[in-house]
Amino acid sequence: MSERSVSKRNQQKRWYTVLAPEQFDRAELGETLADEPEQVLDRTIETTLGDITDAQGGENNLKLTFQVTDVGSDSAYTEFVESTLTRDYQRSLVRRGSSKIGVVLTVRTTDDYRVRLQPTAYTTKSADDSQQKAIRRLMIDLVEEAAEERTFEGLIDSILEGRLSSAIYSEANTIYPLRRVEVEKATLEAHPEEVHEEEETSAVDVEDES
Repeated sequence: MSERSVSKRNQQKRWYTVLAPEQFDRAELGETLADEPEQVLDRTIETTLGDITDAQGGENNLKLTFQVTDVGSDSAYTEFVESTLTRDYQRSLVRRGSSKIGVVLTVRTTDDYRVRLQPTAYTTKSADDSQQKAIRRLMIDLVEEAAEERTFEGLIDSILEGRLSSAIYSEANTIYPLRRVEVEKATLEAHPEEVHEEEETSAVDVEDES
């Protein structure tokens, strides 16, 4: 292929500025190149909470993933799809002679988003089985309660701002002394329309069986 044809093809491409959701003040996440707007849809981009908020320290330990859902003339708009603690930070939380107590559960927010969460508690020393079981049960109860009281955006805010972790810490610390509580991962599993469609399908299946 000649240099002229390569140059002409590149000239036809367009750069799109990728923007975070309104929840994150439409912060610029980067740029992406494409021939057509449709090619930008569903693309994902990773960043850290610190990069978006211009903060230092702990917020750089939290990776965020966004996915393009809409494209304008020169901008690509995204939605939040996942937050994950960096592996280095997760490893730094583990101490010899202490317990790592985690659960994975799926919850539904007040506006019918389905979210998968992974809260984890790190104890100061080794907790016994009954204490670990009690802390797991408490984490499940508090996370489910948080989802029942919040929209999707509100739940994600409570995770990213550390409020959900703090609430778990305050309660679980009375069961056994804790060093830290983190939500290691939060993933958007289904949108409201998908949740409703699944419910309708399940209802039809039940009717067919009866």
